[in-house]
Amino acid sequence: MHDIETLDKLLKNELLATEAYQQALNKLQKGVGLAECDYITPIHEEHKNAVSSLQAQIRQQGGIPPEKLRTWKGTWAKMVIGSAHLLGKETALKALQEGEKRGAEDYEHALQNTELSLDIRSLIEKKLLPTQQEHICTLDRLLDAVAAV
Repeated sequence: MHDIETLDKLLKNELLATEAYQQALNKLQKGVGLAECDYITPIHEEHKNAVSSLQAQIRQQGGIPPEKLRTWKGTWAKMVIGSAHLLGKETALKALQEGEKRGAEDYEHALQNTELSLDIRSLIEKKLLPTQQEHICTLDRLLDAVAAV
């Protein structure tokens, strides 16, 4: 049961990330930052893949995964990206990066659980956490590029 609770928390984080990146893409595709879309779109897709992987793990554990966020969490993602966007591209990217860092911390925290099943541990260690860390690096590069302009 503890595995399902851990997976559920991680899944909610990934669902929030997919919503935040969708909002960011919607804003960037309106001509404000089309170049950034080339970097943001793959990250969005990787978060959607993480959602699918976590949902599959929850089902394997006998749970029923949520398919989408509750309304308030989806609204929060819109608010964060929307308000960051009003303040500029750099602020929006920093908001996404902060979310990535929190997500990586949650994966690292999950790995500290010695009772975590080997399948879930392997998924986090080999796929989810490295991908999250790569997202942080990508956003670092984007932020550097935006700051240089």
